[in-house]
Amino acid sequence: MTGPVERLFSVAGKHVVITGGTRGIGLMIARAMTEAGAYVIVVSRKREACEAVEAELGCPAVVADLNQDEGVAALVKKVDESFGGSLDVLFNNAGATWGAPLEDFPKAGWERVLGVNLVGLFEVTVKLLPALRKAASADQPARVINIGSADGLRVPIDENYPYSAAKAGVHMLTRHLAKRLAAESVTVNAIAPGPFESKMTAYKLEDPTARSQVEEMIPLRRIGHPDDIAGLAIFLSARASAYMTGSVVTLDGGFSGCS
Repeated sequence: MTGPVERLFSVAGKHVVITGGTRGIGLMIARAMTEAGAYVIVVSRKREACEAVEAELGCPAVVADLNQDEGVAALVKKVDESFGGSLDVLFNNAGATWGAPLEDFPKAGWERVLGVNLVGLFEVTVKLLPALRKAASADQPARVINIGSADGLRVPIDENYPYSAAKAGVHMLTRHLAKRLAAESVTVNAIAPGPFESKMTAYKLEDPTARSQVEEMIPLRRIGHPDDIAGLAIFLSARASAYMTGSVVTLDGGFSGCS
């Protein structure tokens, strides 16, 4: 007999897509979901990174630039081939950042960051809606889980103007899509992480002095662990969160709410 914990928190057998799933938070989620028994597809622009994840986790990986129509089409095709066109959970994690002084900030930086973090997220979600609708039911909705950022909730220290604007946009887009898709049994929530180990944060976290300064800004006085994101990702994918939609869940050690 299935116990209450397994019934509420199991993701075994679920079909899951994770964009940007070969490094950082995306890879942490991919490891957690595969270990929990889900069937996972990861997506990245880097072929070598995809091959490495395929070798480690045994899950298929799609080499695709999701800022391009052909990249999104390649992902949709893979979902059709691997999952029979049925998708339980979509993690929109792919992201990019760009930093430059205010008066020197290039238009190309805005186009790149907004294209990947916001427009690309929207396009992927829309193109995968048929697969999400196929998996959805009133009792067990399909899930869209967007990775926002604490930088979209409070003004960041860095001069990463389009990044913070895009992540704030992700949070509002999450709410907008949640309202639109609720009647179709597709829930849409977001995670707003603080600092975790990733290529995007390496410039700070690999320097001991800078890392210490970041940790001092966080009430819990530490960087996020893989288990931190794993637990929340599994919860938002499982039966336990079936009544949640339109929520932006902070995961930042108190960084955005207590400081």
